Amino acid sequence: MAGRAALQRSVVSPAGRHRASVILLHGSGDTGPGVRAWIKQVLNQDLVFQHIKVIYPTAPARYQDLSWNLHYTTILQHGESIFLQIECLFISFLIGILPPISLHFNFFLVQGETCYLHLGNGPYTPMRGALSTVWFDRWKISNECPEHIETIDSMCQVLTSVIDDEVKNGISKNRIILGGFSMGGGMAMHLAYRYHQDVAGVFALSSFLNKTSAVYQALQKNERVLPELFQCHGTADELVLHSWGEETNKMLNSLGVATSFHSFPNLNHELHKTELEKLSSWIVKKLPVETAMSNE
Repeated sequence: MAGRAALQRSVVSPAGRHRASVILLHGSGDTGPGVRAWIKQVLNQDLVFQHIKVIYPTAPARYQDLSWNLHYTTILQHGESIFLQIECLFISFLIGILPPISLHFNFFLVQGETCYLHLGNGPYTPMRGALSTVWFDRWKISNECPEHIETIDSMCQVLTSVIDDEVKNGISKNRIILGGFSMGGGMAMHLAYRYHQDVAGVFALSSFLNKTSAVYQALQKNERVLPELFQCHGTADELVLHSWGEETNKMLNSLGVATSFHSFPNLNHELHKTELEKLSSWIVKKLPVETAMSNE
């Protein structure tokens, strides 16, 4: 299962005393340090606050597909067990730069049972198996297809450990905001609305949920107050359509989520300075320093 090891994190510490936290998830193929540097380039400074820590985790890499050459011979048979020798040709993820690597495996197959050979995390399907740092797999980038729920749920468990670490450091969950860009925003919505409905808020930049998302199903019978959603989307986005973001926002609002949706004319699948400034103001509104001080 993907990403059981602790995630690497880039952290921007608060200028003053730590009283709240933001966990910001990057888009597919990026890293925590990568999206932090991108934000810094757009704003001409880090996304930094007086009392709020900003955490940028990096998703684990999902490995490239394996190309199999199976040369098998029955070497030894004991009852139902057949010993096979398998040659596995692993095509390097640096295609054209490094030569293919041949790996040889010997193992037993038992009649009537299926044997799976698994190396690392699974491939990322839209990249045709290429190595990519992604929060979950998906069949393609579309709001029409089903979600790859197994990898989403697995990563929700891993990201819960990041939230738990903040709680151990004395930050209550209602002083934590979850969010991200593109795939990171989708991941944040799953994490918050299905597993951590007591966080302070959620933001999704250029993000969407599939039409039959498990998030919608989870909220069908919800009766509790849900974290507010802050969304931004460029009208010229050709990768994640603006209409997908709008539809996500309207659907969540109909299920009881307080939402805001900010459209940015002529903006493609990218970050914008005004967008980040609006986000920063919203974060401070949701995580005011005064509330933390009054609780001490």
